[in-house]
Amino acid sequence: MNPLLGDNALKLGLFCTNGRGASQTLVPEAHTASWDFSLRTARAADAAGFEAVVPFARWKGYPENRPQHSSGAVMDPFTWAAGIAAATERIGVFATSHAPTVHPIVAAKQAATVDLISGGRFALNVVGGWNKPELEMFGAPLREHDERYDHLQEWLEVIRRLWSETEEFDFHGRFFDVVGGVSLPKPAQLRIPIMNAGGSPRGMRFAAEHADLCFVIVQSEDEAGVRKQVTDYKRIAREDFGREVQVWTHTVVVQRDDQAAAEAYLRRFSVEYEDTESVDAWMRLQGANTQLMPPEILATMRQRFAAGAGGFPLVGTAETIAERLEMLSVAGIDGALLTWVDYDAGIADFVRDVLPRLEKAGLRAPVTAP
Repeated sequence: MNPLLGDNALKLGLFCTNGRGASQTLVPEAHTASWDFSLRTARAADAAGFEAVVPFARWKGYPENRPQHSSGAVMDPFTWAAGIAAATERIGVFATSHAPTVHPIVAAKQAATVDLISGGRFALNVVGGWNKPELEMFGAPLREHDERYDHLQEWLEVIRRLWSETEEFDFHGRFFDVVGGVSLPKPAQLRIPIMNAGGSPRGMRFAAEHADLCFVIVQSEDEAGVRKQVTDYKRIAREDFGREVQVWTHTVVVQRDDQAAAEAYLRRFSVEYEDTESVDAWMRLQGANTQLMPPEILATMRQRFAAGAGGFPLVGTAETIAERLEMLSVAGIDGALLTWVDYDAGIADFVRDVLPRLEKAGLRAPVTAP
């Protein structure tokens, strides 16, 4: 069974290890993209019983006319996932795909192949595409916001039919024409789990209708605010589409022996050593989304992006981090993807100090040998 469907109340995963990580920072201890880094962190998470390792997809770095910028050094998610799947035993392995950059026939066969390599542990994170410079590199238009989801819906429909149908089929939609569509071999799973991060009203409806794991950026620091955000998502899925979905988020982990030291390190890597060139470029890409924001909100948004792509902050002692994860779980979050600046030390500290607390709280079962 895919571990994403397991019994742990709070599932855990790694995020962004096919590149330099989620943080836009220049601290010396930050990782660079490498296969050794990807492999050892995935194996560490696998041994610890984590449910997921999720890569991100990026085709070009954020700063304009800077082809060598490290933010663009990101390994292809599908081939990366195949390698991770072959090198691990039980962790769920994702690929992330921007629909405008990969034809659905190609994506369907790649996904099925990784699923077979993993023995049925694969999942697919689907993205409609938002980064105009990247899409221009492919000669693909940046469609109007809602139309991106119409395109993504067709893309995913073709893929799911290729995974499941045994006879050739024709498909004629607004965006894709498939004549005699077929794909073999089929995936190991009857239904490969789909993740999508829909934040807008249209995006939320897409994810609620089509995804099994709805990925959100948590917008509140308190339990009531998080619960409302999660409940709204799950209500749409249940009431409008008759579906039950998981809701996942991603986090930035800074674990230290005391709160002051953790907050000082957060400031060190996300403010003092901010990759300003990359963050400025990302802010420009957000365009109209940021122009009307009050300065204090803009500053907070900037630091959270520099710290880890807007991830929920888990900053403090092991006890504090465990308590904040328990709060997320009580509020309805089903899974948390974890990021660090130094993943090696971070995973080791988390597994030693935080994981036993989550087990004691009943959020996770103790790890057994695979």
